[in-house]
Amino acid sequence: QVQVVESGGASVQAGGSLRLSCTVSKYVYSSYCLGWFRQIPGKEREGVTSLDNVGTTAYADSVKGRFTISQENGKNTVYLQMNTLKPEDSATYYCAVAFPAAHCSASVLLHHNMNYWGKGTLVTVSS
Repeated sequence: QVQVVESGGASVQAGGSLRLSCTVSKYVYSSYCLGWFRQIPGKEREGVTSLDNVGTTAYADSVKGRFTISQENGKNTVYLQMNTLKPEDSATYYCAVAFPAAHCSASVLLHHNMNYWGKGTLVTVSS
C-alpha cells in the first residue's frame, strides 16, 4: 500500500511564503506522476501543479510564477514552494501520486485521477 503524507501547512500573511512537503512511502513503478491539489470547503478541488518522473512540470494559471514544485534527489519527498501568497490561496492542500505518468499534467490539472492521496494540510493566508 502506498501512503502519502503532507506537512507544512500554516497561517501566513499575504505576500509571505510557505513550503509544503509530501512524502510518498514507495514508488511502485519508475513512471509516476505527482500532483498538488487544493480545495476550499464547498468548492471543487483544483489541480495546482504536476511533476512527472522525467521532471516535466505544469502549473495552474492561478499559481504560475508564484508556486514551484520540486522533488528531492532520493525522490520520496516532493515540495511545493509557495511565494507571494494571496488570501485566495487559502485552502487545504493535498498531494497525490499516480502510476504510471501518462498524461500527467492533464491528470492533475484537469481530471484529478490519481491513485493515492494524502489527507491534506491547511494553508491560511490572511490579508
